[in-house]
Parts: sequence; C-alpha cells; structure tokens
Amino acid sequence: MNVPIWTEEHVRAALPERDAASHKGTYGTALLLAGSDDMPGAALLAGLGAMRSGLGKLVIGTSESVIPLIVPVLPEATYWRDGWEKAAGSRLEETYRAIAIGSGLPQTERVQQAVDYVLLEKDCPVILDAGALTKRTYPKRKAPVILTPHPGEFSRMTGVPVKDLQNKRAEYAKEWAVQLQTVIVLKGNQTIIAFPDGDCWSNPTGNGALAKGGTGDTLTGMILGMLCCHKDPKHAVLNAVYLHGACAELWTDEHSAHTLLAHELSDMLPRVWKRFE
Repeated sequence: MNVPIWTEEHVRAALPERDAASHKGTYGTALLLAGSDDMPGAALLAGLGAMRSGLGKLVIGTSESVIPLIVPVLPEATYWRDGWEKAAGSRLEETYRAIAIGSGLPQTERVQQAVDYVLLEKDCPVILDAGALTKRTYPKRKAPVILTPHPGEFSRMTGVPVKDLQNKRAEYAKEWAVQLQTVIVLKGNQTIIAFPDGDCWSNPTGNGALAKGGTGDTLTGMILGMLCCHKDPKHAVLNAVYLHGACAELWTDEHSAHTLLAHELSDMLPRVWKRFE
C-alpha cells in the first residue's frame, strides 16, 4: 500500500501563526486526565508536551498524590484533584478545546467509565492513550476521537496479531480507522496516521531514541496542545507527530540515541518548531 508522506512542506503550510493580539482564551483550555499513584510521571510528560504545543491553558486531572510531584516542574498548569476518577461521574463544568485521557492510567472499568463520560459530555476532540485504549465502539460525534496505540495496544484493541500488524501497518490502521470512525496514530518506525474518512499518511521523522518509556506520553500531550491552536484537527495530529519525531532527530544530532529521556523531547521542541516559522 502506497501511503503519502507528511513532509516538511506540509508542516510549514499547516502550522498556525501566533497572533500578536491573542490571549490565552484565543487558544483555549485543554484537559489532561492522566497520572496515577503507580505512574505519576506520565501526567508530567504529557503536561510538558501539551504546554509546549500552543494551548492557552492546561488543566491536569490527576491523582492527589501526583500533584505535589508535578507542580514544582510544571507550575503553569492548573490541577483537578483526583480528576480522572471524578470524570467518571462528575459534570465537566468548564469548556474545553480538547481533552486527553489515559497516559499513566490503569486499564480498569473506572477509566473506561471516564472515557464514556468524556466522549458523551463534551463534543470536542478527545485523545485516548495507554490505559484508555481497549476493544470497544465509539459514539457518533462531530469532533474527532484520536487513538494513539503502539502495536501491542493496537492488537489489544482489534484482535489483530502484532506480527500480522507489523507486516501491513498502513492497511490495518486505515481499515480500523474507518471501521471505528476514529483517528488512529499507530506509533512505531514511520508512524501511520489514519483518519475515519480513509485519508492515511506516513510520518518520516523519528528514530530509535524514541524507543523508551514516556515518549508516547509526550506525544499525547503534543497532540493535545496542537489541537488547541490549529483550526484543522487533521493538521494538528499530523504536525504533532512530525515535530515529535523531529525532536528526537535533533537530539541525535547532538547526543547518543541511547540517552534520550522523554521529557527532553519537550525541551527540544522550541528549537524544532522555530525552524518552521
């Protein structure tokens, strides 16, 4: 299957400009439901990625124990104590430009209840990652649902064996994006981004430095942030994946691929993004 590549030229044409007269409300509020007692760092990694990626304001709904660990590193965010658990039954009073759920969360019924509630309560783009990914159907809605599985998670969602998937990554991603009516970001070498209308792209950036825990959490945050500043959600997802990989490439221009820590992708992003302005 021949899949078009999302190129540097596409990125330059699709990245938004930051209006000098804008304010934080211009770029909206994002909600990140992430981070548990056993995986607190995921909320921080996704939060850093989101705040570097163009949003106006970030609310992190995370376990109470996680908040004091994150605040010293990410004081710019606001926090909803035990937010991912409360989201399973609480009304989401604030208006959100985009929502992400799943990074650092367990694969439990409670998490799926929160996913159900978010999908039905708010008709804004919703990203599902990690603990939020499971075999299920999705309600019909105007705003996109974006799934960000690695191959093992894709197999869990669909029943497709990993070996078969890796031989036909684009074909399976496209098939399931259409079937589920979701966006699928199938992570891995040359990440595949498939859309529910059958549109499908391959990402050319990235390298082995990304083969480390936490890099997917950072990508989830970057997609969340870019959904807030892009007018077209397709462009937000494609540009986030491209720049995430480009950050890893900049890292290996200067350091060994073995040594990258996931939070350093967010440190690379200001320099990478500036290249395209």
